[in-house]
Amino acid sequence: MSRILLEVCTATLDDALAAAQGGADRLELNSALELGGLTPSPGVFLRIREVVSLPLCVMIRPRPGGFHYSANEFQMMIEEAKWFLNHGADAIVFGILTEDGLVDMNRCREIVELAGTGRAIFHRAFDLTPEPKAALEQLIHLGFARVMTSGQQPVTLAGCSLINELISQAAGRIEILPAGGIKTQNMREVIAHTGCDQIHASLRSDREDRSARHRPAIQFGSASGDGECFYRSTDVSLVKKMRDLLDGLHNHTG
Repeated sequence: MSRILLEVCTATLDDALAAAQGGADRLELNSALELGGLTPSPGVFLRIREVVSLPLCVMIRPRPGGFHYSANEFQMMIEEAKWFLNHGADAIVFGILTEDGLVDMNRCREIVELAGTGRAIFHRAFDLTPEPKAALEQLIHLGFARVMTSGQQPVTLAGCSLINELISQAAGRIEILPAGGIKTQNMREVIAHTGCDQIHASLRSDREDRSARHRPAIQFGSASGDGECFYRSTDVSLVKKMRDLLDGLHNHTG
């Protein structure tokens, strides 16, 4: 078995440092991971780019919800993609669908051409398309380097069969990156059933911020029941455990 590449989803400088220390091979940078990931701030990106040498893929997503965007939202995506690419992003991660959930060929083509060869990744908007195999051919035609997918299931483990079929269909023409609920407990099964050579994982754990403990009933975001005392961030020990398990698979099979 070839060495499995580990991409870790991050949102802050501390996340990126923990992922790098734990042995990640590549980073995806977002904000608002609790919303599925949105475009990160320039400040966070610039600092990570300065101190972390790993390949850095940047999410371009202007809002939560679906992926059919207004003219204003699309123009903002173009401007953000230009900025991050011009300031050192290795790739941009985005997905644009029509109102019917199909790949928006015209809009995607515009951003792929802007990004250039090997620098456009289609995210899990792919999992909402009604005909995934046809959508995959469209992404190949457009020139995407990679597509992220859970196999059109809530978590990757449930979508392994389709992911395996997509990898066979792709035949090296586009990378298939399994993503969605991959953990140290299930990654062996995901790899075994998909035949993938890379995975995407969050590998986060709870952190406590005691500054909010005096008013636990006050919340500034969506109600979670925990107030503002807790947040989640990349856990270096989970990243290292995942990397060690992946390396163990590689070493065991040669």
